[in-house]
Amino acid sequence: MPWNVKPSATTRIQQPPKPYLTKEMRDRYAAEILPRYEKKQGALMPILNDVQHRYRCVPPAAMVEIAQFLEITPADVLDTASFYEEYTTEPTGEFVIAICQSVACELCEHEVILNHLRRKLDVEPHETTDDGRFTLLTLECLGSCDTAPVALVNETLHENLTIEKIDEIIDGLPAKAPTTTRHKPKRQNVRRSK
Repeated sequence: MPWNVKPSATTRIQQPPKPYLTKEMRDRYAAEILPRYEKKQGALMPILNDVQHRYRCVPPAAMVEIAQFLEITPADVLDTASFYEEYTTEPTGEFVIAICQSVACELCEHEVILNHLRRKLDVEPHETTDDGRFTLLTLECLGSCDTAPVALVNETLHENLTIEKIDEIIDGLPAKAPTTTRHKPKRQNVRRSK
């Protein structure tokens, strides 16, 4: 099988009419995030998180702006953004459903829930529905092995999932996702059934 090589050394990144990193964002990063780190590069992941949540992706042009702000190379930003599953270069749906596929979730039959969502949403993992409402992801570990199977729906952790529970969660979502630029993970208070 031959390697398909992209001409990345000569590829031009299309710049948007307005920058992704607004003056307000840069000022907030300088005041709140940069002081927490010895080197500017340490602030890369918090800034990537903010950009991902604000725009539902980290476009290549935003990576260039982040690199300039942190005084690192765009390749450093791309290396980090492409390593972690949380970051995408294409916009995600309004609601991102991330099914954990760790060993604990696998033993608790996460695949049944994943296959159900494939059929219900008519997408495969890492695809977005045609209407842009849902993106289905699989992630390696959400750190809630004692309540497996689990999933994140946007930033909310849902535990002890069944097909009925995931249907109830999805059917109960609002028509539009709430807009916010500063997301913090929320854990749903669900006790493990015995």
